[in-house]
Order: sequence, then C-alpha cells, then structure tokens
Amino acid sequence: MESRLHIACLQTRPMPSMEAAIDEAVPMAEAAAQSGAEMLFLPEYCGGLLSDGPRLCPPSAPEESHQVLAALREVAARRNVWMNIGSVAVNGPGDRICNRGYMIDPDGEILGRYDKIHLFDVNLADGAVYRESDTVYPGDIAVVYETPLVTLGHTICYDLRFAALFRDLAQEGAEVIACPAAFTKTTGEAHWHVLNQARAIENTCFIVSACAVGPVSGGGASFGHSLVVSPWGDVLSDGGDLPGVVHAQLDLGLVVDTALRIPSLEHDRKYRVKRNRQTREVA
Repeated sequence: MESRLHIACLQTRPMPSMEAAIDEAVPMAEAAAQSGAEMLFLPEYCGGLLSDGPRLCPPSAPEESHQVLAALREVAARRNVWMNIGSVAVNGPGDRICNRGYMIDPDGEILGRYDKIHLFDVNLADGAVYRESDTVYPGDIAVVYETPLVTLGHTICYDLRFAALFRDLAQEGAEVIACPAAFTKTTGEAHWHVLNQARAIENTCFIVSACAVGPVSGGGASFGHSLVVSPWGDVLSDGGDLPGVVHAQLDLGLVVDTALRIPSLEHDRKYRVKRNRQTREVA
C-alpha cells in the first residue's frame, strides 16, 4: 500500500555563530515548508560550527535559552511542519557540550532528543586530526520517534559507521533513519554514498542524511551531498556541493514491500565467535 511522505533536507553551510546559523537555516526551512514538505531535516551542528586544530568548538548554550533551537521551533509551529533538527551544541556536564539532535512537532514542541553516541576521534591520511571527545560528552541512549507520519530513528554523522546502531533502530520499527552530518570532505568523497546505501539496504528502510556543505571556520570542510536513499539502496535525492533545499517523496509502503522480499530483519541470530590459533615460528 502506498503511503507518501514529502520531506526536505536543508543543506546548510557550517556557520561561525548562532546568529549566522539562524540566518542560513530559517529561510531554507520557510521555503521548504512553502513548497509542501511535511517533515524537514537539518544537518549536524546546524546551530553553528567552528574548529580549533583537532578540537570542534561549536557555539553552545543551555537548551532552554538556545537561540537556534528556539528559532527553528518557531518555524515548525508557524508552518505546521515536523522538523528533525540534526544537532546543535548544548551545554553539557563540566566544560563539555552535548552534540544533541531534536524532533520537533508541528506545534513547535520537543517530541524527543538524541545525544550523539559515537564521537569523531580520527587521524586521516591527509594529516587531518579530529578529537570530538575533547569537547563533547557522548550519549548512551538510542532513540526512535513515533510520529503520526512515520517512525523515525535518529543517529548523527560518525554513527553512520556503526551498523549495529542502525540495526537496533530498524528492529525497533524505524521506517526512516536520519543521519544528519557534517561529514568531512575527505571521508565524504571516500565513504559517504556507500555507507548510506549500505545502511538502507541491510535494514530495509529509508536513510535520510542532511549534510552540511562548505568550509568550517578554523579549518576543515563539510562534504554536502545530502542523501535520501530507498530501502532498496537507490539514491532518490543528492544535494550536491552547494547549499540549498533537497526534496524527496518517500513511499513508506516500500519499507514493508522490501522487507517482504528480503526479510533480513527477521533472520538475525545469536552466535558466538570461535578463535582458532596457530603460533607462527619465527626464523
């Protein structure tokens, strides 16, 4: 049975301040809603992003006084749309922040929150080093939002490399899994498309990944190419390398149809790993 959902990804640039982030995101959100989108998706750190060497230091504030969160909630209420705020930086324990995403209902109310679980601590071949854990406090709860339109799982950026998280969300009934990101240009060119397609195929669900695009103040750049991928692995929309709004129509019936053809979610089995070892002789 066909059940269509009109969505839009807002492919925003990483902005150096909350004020600039609002100026970037709000007009896109207004335009997307005016074009008929029922649910909007924003990137990771859509409330602003800065770097200082290996450290990510986005502008942050307490949740109750966060300017970007408040501005986006106002848009959701004014335009009567659902909104997946990929993430903003919220003050956390000690001197660290939480990389926190939100699901906003058409009244502008917060349905739920997700704190990024897997933090981006990597050493890339081009010499770039990232230590998200220097400034970010990790989450430890996977999140599914049940809405009247769709059941949605929420992940963030580096989470994309952890297949077990996506599997758990799909097993909990997620028809769509959002993976908002500020994926680096280097890793994006190598892995972005194939990872998004793999997560969709192996979990027979839609993957919606709004990704920031362009340079980050302080160093680095985000890849863009916001993606909407079908349960069969087809790329339905690709945002390319410029800021803008990316629309897609999701036929949610494909989630059921694909699962009937390849019911892999029903075939998970518990197993143990047996290690067989032979000691090598050193000459």
